[in-house]
Amino acid sequence: MNNFWKMVARGGAALMIVLGVAGWMAGLGGVRAQDAARPKKIVFWAGPKEHGAPGRHEYEKDLRELAWSLEHATNLKGTIKTVVLVGKPPRDLSAFQDADEIVIDGNGAWLKTETGILFPQDQDTDGRVYDPETTAWLKSLDALIKAKHIGLTIFHYSMWTDNRAGRTVFLDWFGGLWIPYASHNPVDTWSVRPLKVTHPILNGVQPWTYREEMYSRYFLFDNPGRTELLEAKPADPKNGVAFGPVSWAYARPDGGRSFVWGGSDFHDNMHTVADYRRYLLNGIAWTAGLDVPAGGVTAPAPPEL
Repeated sequence: MNNFWKMVARGGAALMIVLGVAGWMAGLGGVRAQDAARPKKIVFWAGPKEHGAPGRHEYEKDLRELAWSLEHATNLKGTIKTVVLVGKPPRDLSAFQDADEIVIDGNGAWLKTETGILFPQDQDTDGRVYDPETTAWLKSLDALIKAKHIGLTIFHYSMWTDNRAGRTVFLDWFGGLWIPYASHNPVDTWSVRPLKVTHPILNGVQPWTYREEMYSRYFLFDNPGRTELLEAKPADPKNGVAFGPVSWAYARPDGGRSFVWGGSDFHDNMHTVADYRRYLLNGIAWTAGLDVPAGGVTAPAPPEL
């Protein structure tokens, strides 16, 4: 082969390499565009209704109505796909494989007659560890959450556990603890107001007052990833006189986000207190990785579902 054709051959090979790299870059850009356009999948996980009188601890109703409100929000950029699971903790984790967030609302581990949303009931354990099956399941769930940076939101009674292993999980996932018999959860008329911090979850949220069983007096150890968002004060001095954090956001070390809220007992508040509802929608949207609008998530009041 003469020098001319050698040069042509070399040039052709170089051109093929350039075209190959360009094609790979274009393909990568296409994957990123598809991922950006993919709807955020939020799995609402409601425990069975086994606690409280009708109208209280309505886990399924609360979560279905929050899911409806997010799907009907008028100012969220990007689409949302919601799934509502109801019942016992699923041993099959396939429902969470492609989730951007899991919203947890169900029974804590207090009473033997109830089904805990995450953990076996405290009285069925030694207070230190769980049975091998539960331990393996929690390990698998934890690995999935961290590998895929799945957002985690938890409400109210769901945070009750007196087991050391359960507390370790909660502290890892949420950056704070509600500890039975040391923390606080009185029913009262509560004045709730944002703390003096800047965070997207607080966008458009104004103070509100309502009747609630408020999980409060959390154990919040020093953690730079946690941002405390709301404080609340009960009307009756017997229930405490100092404001304290009742909700926070947590930027987890694994890159995921978490959101904790101490209220959500009385179901009618979902229909009658707009700032309460906006706050929850903001929190869920942020935890899923969505941009919270400057004035907060705007959505119509949900129908009674």
